[in-house]
Amino acid sequence: MRIIITGGTGLIGSKLAADLAQDGHEVIVLSRNPAKYSFPAGVRGEQWDATTAVGWGHLADGADAIINLAGASIAGDGLIPSRWNDKRKQIIRDSRVNAGKAVIEAITAATNKPKVLIQSSGIDYYGESGDDIITEESPAGDGFLAQLCVDWEASTAVAETMGVRRIIIRTGVVLSMDGGALPITALPYKFFVGGKLGSGNQWWPWIHIDDEVAAIRFLLENETAQGAFNLSAPNPLQNKTFGKTIGTVLRRPSLIPVPAFALKLALGEVSTIVLDGQRAIPKKLQTLNFPFQYPEAQPALTNLLS
Repeated sequence: MRIIITGGTGLIGSKLAADLAQDGHEVIVLSRNPAKYSFPAGVRGEQWDATTAVGWGHLADGADAIINLAGASIAGDGLIPSRWNDKRKQIIRDSRVNAGKAVIEAITAATNKPKVLIQSSGIDYYGESGDDIITEESPAGDGFLAQLCVDWEASTAVAETMGVRRIIIRTGVVLSMDGGALPITALPYKFFVGGKLGSGNQWWPWIHIDDEVAAIRFLLENETAQGAFNLSAPNPLQNKTFGKTIGTVLRRPSLIPVPAFALKLALGEVSTIVLDGQRAIPKKLQTLNFPFQYPEAQPALTNLLS
């Protein structure tokens, strides 16, 4: 298959691109600066402006799939999450919506349209949901992140009217030591100062990076798959339990909590990333019998942290 990936240099996209290429697929990664990256064999970079189809749109003609993962980091690029202000929020939103518009521009112009479009989104679509069990049938929530996900998903909705099978992946907390939340979350435990964040009762819908990539490939290749899918492990954990599991794996205590007010004071509104939660389960993936390699947190964390 010929597969175009936007956001293919990020945490998920880079591993997905390499995995697909290893199996002999032709993988094209769109990047603002492809010369900056060293792509693995079978993967080539093409330049785009992340706003239009100029310079790359012809590649969509006859492509088998487009996987749209593009979007500015929610937490910023540093070790400490960047605070949100109106300008930062606009950058985060525009990077997602504009990328979606560029993908649609390319699909619209293509004579032989891609067979499938995988559209990235987040589990934050559902907003803060307490202890309620969340499935793909649950409604969108409130707040900046929930509305961001709604707009992100809507940016490519018109592809369905052009006969393109569209899949939305609402991804949870991706566990990887190459980036994302885990290295930052595990760091205090390594120095014996780990503990719950806020009340610790908020649910974390996590997924191992290997299962994330495998699930995307599973949905790409399964022609019956369509619509929204929660990409999270079948067993979400409350933050306090997740932290204790990190402590168990690293043989460290989980005794020093970080109060919610301190996180809000330090991070502002961005603290909702860790203080809000969703007890989400991958109901539709389970219905399709997707084989999770890491359905439980302790083996997943042991694999990554040890």
